[in-house]
Amino acid sequence: MRTKGYKGAKQWGAIVYTNDPRWKEVILTVKAFVKVPISLPSRYVYLYGVENQSITEVLGIRAGLDKPLALTPSEFNLEGKVTYTLEEIKKGRRFQIRFTSIPGPPQTYHGFLKLKTNYPERPLIIIWIRGRFVKMKEG
Repeated sequence: MRTKGYKGAKQWGAIVYTNDPRWKEVILTVKAFVKVPISLPSRYVYLYGVENQSITEVLGIRAGLDKPLALTPSEFNLEGKVTYTLEEIKKGRRFQIRFTSIPGPPQTYHGFLKLKTNYPERPLIIIWIRGRFVKMKEG
């Protein structure tokens, strides 16, 4: 059973066809609680707005294992377009990343922030960032 992409309480079912005359079909059910090492609501951040405007989006990260989580920024390729701050909300358990666009002309851009973790189960987190700023309508 592949559990990638799932978290929390899940249930899967399958119909098994048999050659037993009394039980032609059997329904098998598997119930599980899928525990993820690191929980993010999304791997994507979207910063959309009007030119010369500053847009902020916040992304929360939670540790899913019993050991403390450590996050270290390793690569960021949107300097001059976006700033970010990484804040530890609850030591080793909860973090918050605040992304803020730098005001500028109409443009579209995309990039990423890479975070190293101390969890061998998930040693790297990549957060993809998209920005789009349009010209302000006159009038």
